[in-house]
Amino acid sequence: MKKIFVSLFLLLAFGLGQQAFSFENITTIDETSDKQIEAIEPETNIAPLQAEISFDWLTLDQTQREENIEKYKNLLFENNSSHIYFSKEDFKKEFAKYYKDKDFKLHYMLTNNGVTEDEDAKYCAFYFKKGTLVMYAIQYKNNPTNAFYYSAFGKLYYTDLMSKEYPNYPYTSMQYDRKGQLKSAIYFITKDIQYMFGPDKEFQGIWYKDKMYDKNGKQTLTRNNW
Repeated sequence: MKKIFVSLFLLLAFGLGQQAFSFENITTIDETSDKQIEAIEPETNIAPLQAEISFDWLTLDQTQREENIEKYKNLLFENNSSHIYFSKEDFKKEFAKYYKDKDFKLHYMLTNNGVTEDEDAKYCAFYFKKGTLVMYAIQYKNNPTNAFYYSAFGKLYYTDLMSKEYPNYPYTSMQYDRKGQLKSAIYFITKDIQYMFGPDKEFQGIWYKDKMYDKNGKQTLTRNNW
């Protein structure tokens, strides 16, 4: 059975702590546990800036919903306004130095012993059911809009990228696998409202607080940690 893990930045966005769990940016991986320990905390206690925007998805007609979807799809991909949308080739060039964690023995020891922060980075550990650490994530303090997920042997699994606007709204988030293949993209309008897109730029839904709605305004998912 495949396990699931959750983007650290999504945990940050919703202010979640220990053993937090999220459904909006789930990626499958065979070795990963469904137990998460000590999600990385935000760098600042200052409240993020965001505009007051009402949720009107359910009252829009179908044409208006389609226009909104196309608008945010273009912002994420065609316009690449956040500058974090990469082709496979460009991703590999940009992040080649992160493909192998040269200090994986140290980082394994730190995360396996419950260390969540030092002077250089913040860490998050992912365990299998029997308590075996199978993956850890690093958020370097000199590059806080990126997070890198590694196997216990320092092999890169996934990369989370955030736009420079983070933690203020609006901002965008994208996740890539080690081959540079896009796995998900999110446009965060506010803490309450996010547009979700999949690996093929397909619209997956819009989150409003704890509920996700599809392009027709039908509720499709509920999350219990908003």
